[in-house]
Amino acid sequence: MAMEIKKLTHVNVHTTNVERLVEWYDRVLGMRAGDRPPFPFPGAWLYCGNQAAVHLVGVDQLPEHEGTLKLEHFAFDAVGLEEFLARLDREQVPYDGRKVQGAEGVQVNIHDPDGNHIHVDFWGEETRGVTFKEVDPTAMNTR
Repeated sequence: MAMEIKKLTHVNVHTTNVERLVEWYDRVLGMRAGDRPPFPFPGAWLYCGNQAAVHLVGVDQLPEHEGTLKLEHFAFDAVGLEEFLARLDREQVPYDGRKVQGAEGVQVNIHDPDGNHIHVDFWGEETRGVTFKEVDPTAMNTR
């Protein structure tokens, strides 16, 4: 049988403030901290349902880097667009909402407290009538 990648299972994010990110991902995205192996370094695993989708790794200092990081963003599919936009407004989280050109979708771009770019995607009926600017899908991986 030929090797085949099936899906991305998680992203690993280094941070100098695990607790702040755990609180933010819970409050803003509804991702709960859950079971994590007893690694010899601080961190947390944040869950989407039963999947540990974001692995936080606590570090004393973020490494210096030149230019743009190679990973520009990570994304989640979601439902509940209206409630999510209300939550972002209530929590005063800046966002950039965009219609996905040529598809029945909405992309909501946000940044966590460490500046990591996340977009939350909504599809289908709940996106009809939402007015955001049209975006060319080939340009969606830029800030």
